[in-house]
Amino acid sequence: MADQRTDLDVVDELTTDHREALEILDRLGTTLDPEERRDLADTVIGELVRHSVAEEMYVYPAMREHLSDGREVTEHDAEEHKELERVMKELESTKTGDPRFDELVSDLAEKLRHHVHDEEDEQFPRLREQLPRETLVDLREQVDRAKKLAPTRPHPDAPNAELFHKMAGPGVGMVDRMRDKLSGRSRS
Repeated sequence: MADQRTDLDVVDELTTDHREALEILDRLGTTLDPEERRDLADTVIGELVRHSVAEEMYVYPAMREHLSDGREVTEHDAEEHKELERVMKELESTKTGDPRFDELVSDLAEKLRHHVHDEEDEQFPRLREQLPRETLVDLREQVDRAKKLAPTRPHPDAPNAELFHKMAGPGVGMVDRMRDKLSGRSRS
């Protein structure tokens, strides 16, 4: 029997990330416990940052190369990532009792749903048409490795560039994970 994990490709992986992030945001809207709300917000922020960095490192270069409008698509997606990071940065520093907290959660969910729609309904199917399955599986493996080293906190002023993520990202990620450990904000 094949390992279920090795059957997944990069589109499966990123789609699962999207679903999990949206589920956390939905849960965030239903709980009133301040500690749970902070934990859920911190979790979704960390997961989205890691997802975005890995995507920019490996998926966007493949999209630029293999989609006819790849440069325009990835520039648009990178700008959406920046918007998401700006909201996450503000959410990260907003107390759960502040009325702005719920506004930021709603804004993050709305922006994420739009971004997910663009990727899942338009870009990912085209990527699957253009790349062999083996390449898509290899990309998933690269994305998995990148997420383990990626930052866990939003850095909206950092460049959303493959080279920056590959060169500076692991160092930024290490600092973020140390901050997470010291603050009690742990990541899996």
